[in-house]
This record gives sequence, structure tokens and C-alpha cells, in this order.
Amino acid sequence: MNGPISMQKTINVFFKLLEFLVVACMVAMVFMVFGNVLLRYGFNSGISISDEMSRYCFIWLTYIGAMVAMRDKTHLGVDTLVRRLSLRGKKWCLFLSESLMLLCNALFFLGTWKMHDLQVTSYSVVVGISMIWVYGIGYVTAAVMGIMNVHKLVLLLTGRLAESELVNVVDSEDKAVMAEIEPDVRGRA
Repeated sequence: MNGPISMQKTINVFFKLLEFLVVACMVAMVFMVFGNVLLRYGFNSGISISDEMSRYCFIWLTYIGAMVAMRDKTHLGVDTLVRRLSLRGKKWCLFLSESLMLLCNALFFLGTWKMHDLQVTSYSVVVGISMIWVYGIGYVTAAVMGIMNVHKLVLLLTGRLAESELVNVVDSEDKAVMAEIEPDVRGRA
């Protein structure tokens, strides 16, 4: 019983770290861009690395945010048709959806792999870091999202998903927040 609980805690800590990185990237971008604007208009100078680093932070923020959004089911989606399908139809749609996402993640990982040697030997103009530090996030994103796809497919194929879990879209942020709060409230009662 201790194994799954500690695994879930590890996963939760991992995603909290990702959420922290999203915030850190956003804060860094704001400070770099705003600071550079102030320096350019106020003092006719600027920090040359801020343009490049804010762009790299934006790339990382986008990919890390995609992982967090996938876990929280907060990506945009249209579920009008899926909600009206029978249980079997919902299962087929979820299977098709997760399989296609898994294929896309595999292609994304493969594309990052094929570009790896080029990115390792390319260096950013101003900062001088290897570009694999920027575009290597493709490995992490594809792997994490692929694992989430495989996990969902295993749950689906073993019949461990409730009908309400067969639709990958949450109606609103309020319902997503309530879904996180409800198990805590039930656990205390």
C-alpha cells in the first residue's frame, strides 16, 4: 500500500516543480524584458542577453506548461460529440485520442533526437550556450506526455476508468478546482 502512495506523492512533487518552473520562467521573462525596456528608454543602454534568455524562457514555459495542462486536463477541447456517445463510443474516442497523442509524442521525441547532434554543436549568438539546452526540452516533454498517454491507455484497456473519466475535457476551471478539492473534503469527513 505504501508503494502507490509514495509514487503518487513523487508525481505530485514533480508536477509542483514544473509549476514552479513555469512561474520562474514567467517572472524571469517579465524582469528581463521590462528591465531592458527601462534601460533602453531611460538610459539608452540595455542588457544584451535579456532578449535571448527571455526567448528561451518562453520556449521552456510553453513546453512545461503543456505538460502541466495535460495532467490537469486544461487544454482546450470540444466534447460536444463525445459526451453524446454511448459508453463504447466514448471508450473508442478516448483510445483513438490517446493513441494519436502517443504517436505525436513519439514523433516529437524522434524529431528532437534527429536534431540532437545539430543542436549540440550550435551555440546561441549572445549567451553562447549549446542550443540543446533550449530545444532539449523536447525530450522531457515528449517523454512525460508519452508516459501520461500510456498510463491512460493502460487504465482504459484494463477497465479502470469511470465513464466520467472518458472525456478528456473539463467544462471550466471552476470544475477542475472543485474536482481537486472534493477528494480532500471527502477524505476528512
